Amino acid sequence: MADKPTNHPAAASPVRPAKTPTAQRALANTNRWSTRVLVTIALLCAISVLLTFVEFPLLPGVAWLSYDASFMPAMVCGFAYGPAAGLACGVISVVAHGILFADFTGALMNFLVVIGYVLPAAIVYQRIHNFKGAVIGLVLGIVVAVVMAVLGNLVVTPAWLGVPVDAVVAMIVPILIPFNLAKGILNSVLTLIVYKAISNLITPKKDQVKGF
Repeated sequence: MADKPTNHPAAASPVRPAKTPTAQRALANTNRWSTRVLVTIALLCAISVLLTFVEFPLLPGVAWLSYDASFMPAMVCGFAYGPAAGLACGVISVVAHGILFADFTGALMNFLVVIGYVLPAAIVYQRIHNFKGAVIGLVLGIVVAVVMAVLGNLVVTPAWLGVPVDAVVAMIVPILIPFNLAKGILNSVLTLIVYKAISNLITPKKDQVKGF
């Protein structure tokens, strides 16, 4: 009597492990800024440095405080690519200006002010990514920049220029606050105009905001 054939269960298909990204793909994911973005940031840095050569006084009788629009490209950069990019652009411009004009004191003051102006505004706009967020961020940036300018003058001006602290305190209300408010407002208006005009050209499509 022939043996009955035994039915063997079908062999289970092997479970394939989930695909993991290749080393090249993983490396690509860590590249935060593309070549195009880096070139654009470098261009904005160059424009910011060039704008430091175009300056004029804002307050009558206070010729030693002059305005230039060099913070505007840094703010545009911060809106387009984030706080780190904006801060990098602003700091590079400040350092370049200090080296070209041999003005260490002015560079240190501008360093403090550009941090106070660009960083808060870019952070707010990164979280509230619309026109309202831009305006809120710029207003906050102006306020922080004015505070940084006043504190910087109270520390840097007496330490490096030998101006008495009492003399600096006497300039806070009539000179330092009005000048830095006017400077911040001008930079902010220019930022809104320029960023509105070029944002779709310099920002990635996924980060573009309709209407601003």
